[in-house]
Amino acid sequence: MHNTAKKKAILVVSFGSTYEETRKKNIESTENKIRSAFPGYDVFRAFTSRMVIRRLAERDGLQVDTEKQALERLQAAGYQEVYVQPLHIVAGEEYDKVKRIVAAYAHAKEKAFERIAIGRPLLYYMGQEEQPDDYLAVIEAVKSQLGKPDNSEALVFMGHGGVHPANAAYAVLQMKLEQAGFAHSYVYTVEGFPSFESVREKLQKQKVRKVKLMPFMLVAGDHANNDMAGDEPDSAKSQLLAAGFEVETQLTGLGENAAIQELYVQHLKDAIAHPGHKCHQK
Repeated sequence: MHNTAKKKAILVVSFGSTYEETRKKNIESTENKIRSAFPGYDVFRAFTSRMVIRRLAERDGLQVDTEKQALERLQAAGYQEVYVQPLHIVAGEEYDKVKRIVAAYAHAKEKAFERIAIGRPLLYYMGQEEQPDDYLAVIEAVKSQLGKPDNSEALVFMGHGGVHPANAAYAVLQMKLEQAGFAHSYVYTVEGFPSFESVREKLQKQKVRKVKLMPFMLVAGDHANNDMAGDEPDSAKSQLLAAGFEVETQLTGLGENAAIQELYVQHLKDAIAHPGHKCHQK
């Protein structure tokens, strides 16, 4: 039974996943962390991927709202305050989808909600103009997964990437890793820059024997299982094995990491505290 007396809701929006186990470990666990951190709010789910939504409906009979449907539903249910927290990694295309609809609600002449604001994705601020450094916070959060730095071993993160200008976040992450002292940590993207080829070339120039591959994505889904760790000859794992490296793959999404979940909680707290901030309502 949802408590609508306070009429306050949090909408947690992610790309979504068709993998049930990874959905529970990464998306649901983060939603639950948010639920326990904000007891005065009703917490709802939406996915931005129409393909994932369609496949879940057809295959599992599972209905998940798009960000648009979810907000329409919250409006119909009479919620007055709505905070939207995306679980996206960068402020790219999927985040823009959510930001646009939140902005449309925020600036509508006929107000559907007394207050609506959006939290920032995982990588947003870089520590400039007295803003926090989201990149260093994320590096700190994934340290638990990194283990002790070993000069004979390299760590390679796989991000999603794309043509959106926000893809530059992955190159910034690479620089921030270097500044934080992770000399043998590299970032590549499946569909953007830096490319896997550029990282493989760097590895071949280094004196590393072993490479650990990890997804830098909320969920360890298709890309992690196939593009990164698959047995096809064009997967990152196969290419590194062919180049003579020992390869270990870690198939855990960032959403499983409790410290990453806490960062999303913090971004949501920031949005609630400063709903008119330029990041939240542009």
